[in-house]
Amino acid sequence: MTKARDTANLTGSGVTLPLLDIDAGTDIGAALVDADLMIVDDGAGGTNRKATMSRLATYMGGKITSGSLVFIASSGAISNAATVDFTQFDSTAYDSYEFAFLDILPATDDVELRALTSSDTSNHSYDSGANDYITPMSTTSTEAFGQVINDGGPFSNVANEAFSGSIRIWNPHTSFYTIVSPIGGSYTVPNGTPYGAQFYTFGFKRKEAAQVNAIRFYFESGNIASGEIVMYGIANGT
Repeated sequence: MTKARDTANLTGSGVTLPLLDIDAGTDIGAALVDADLMIVDDGAGGTNRKATMSRLATYMGGKITSGSLVFIASSGAISNAATVDFTQFDSTAYDSYEFAFLDILPATDDVELRALTSSDTSNHSYDSGANDYITPMSTTSTEAFGQVINDGGPFSNVANEAFSGSIRIWNPHTSFYTIVSPIGGSYTVPNGTPYGAQFYTFGFKRKEAAQVNAIRFYFESGNIASGEIVMYGIANGT
């Protein structure tokens, strides 16, 4: 005898929820991707339609309130890299950006952590002219780079004495001079004296009225031996 739950009128009103049984289905066995499909009742009007997971991501993104800190990208575990670039700037979604530095260790002792920014929307060429940056912001001196860490000096490359901290890039999508400023962090200088709980720095400013859409981090000499850099966006709520 066939159980009632095993029969359905597929040409009429469709399968009702009590008859829908997915417990015996096979697990996808992988992470969900944008192309995966799901079924939705369009507007709760009784018409079922398919949708890709990318639509869910768009929907969830639209629910993020203004001012929310949203993960965008990570460098992953850095291993002896000359530079680390982030090009995921998006003026339609974010007003500003925060970068977290996790145990960043230089390969060379006694070096400064520096940054270059880009206003090139196609190839992301980074500005490095002699007058492109003002650092520290309290002076009028100009340089071909921005110093992420300034007052207090360069970093030690002694094992387990890496730099951790964060910076913020304020409203880079306007024509105003883009400002990069510290939030907090700690590092060790080459003579072994630990610096705690703050940057001892003024950050830097671009000396150009152009929209910034990418940033490059590097040490003044030698590679980034190890660590991770994570990019977050501050949602504009649109």
